[in-house]
Parts: sequence; C-alpha cells; structure tokens
Amino acid sequence: MSKKQAYEEKLKAQLDEWNAKIDVLKAKAEKAGAKTKVDYYETIEELQKKRTKAKDKLQELRAAGDDAWEDLKTGVDQAWSSLGDAVNSAVSRFK
Repeated sequence: MSKKQAYEEKLKAQLDEWNAKIDVLKAKAEKAGAKTKVDYYETIEELQKKRTKAKDKLQELRAAGDDAWEDLKTGVDQAWSSLGDAVNSAVSRFK
C-alpha cells in the first residue's frame, strides 16, 4: 500500500466516524424541543457544508497523481481539521 493510499484510507475512516456522529445529532434533533431543534438543525447544516468541502478535497486527492498528492495534503488537512473541530464542538454542545 502506498503512502497516498494509506492516507486516503485514514481520511475515509475519519469521515465515516464523523458521519456517524452527525447521524446521532440528527436523531437527537428529532427528539428535541422546538427551540433546541432549530439549534440542532442549524448546526447540522453547517456540519454538512463542511463535510461536503472535506469530501471534495478527498476527491481531489484521489484524482491526483502519486507525485502531486503531497501538494494537496495541506488543503485536505485544513478541511479535515475544520470539520473535525466542528463535529467535536457540536457533539460537546448537544450532550
């Protein structure tokens, strides 16, 4: 397995974990009161935007050649960090 493939698999696993956490937030939102439900859905919408951006970066990385992927790594890491921070913040906020 190449370094690029290992990196892609790591990112995919992290994305799957975050998707599961977003699904938990959606389930909690369904059970919440009206005011809290609005807060949940606003947060979930923001998380989904960040998730889309992260997925796009992962697609760029997958499409990049073995030599060029290192150049994209910084942008991917930034998108992943942003999404990770947002998911962790949302999970803490809605415990």
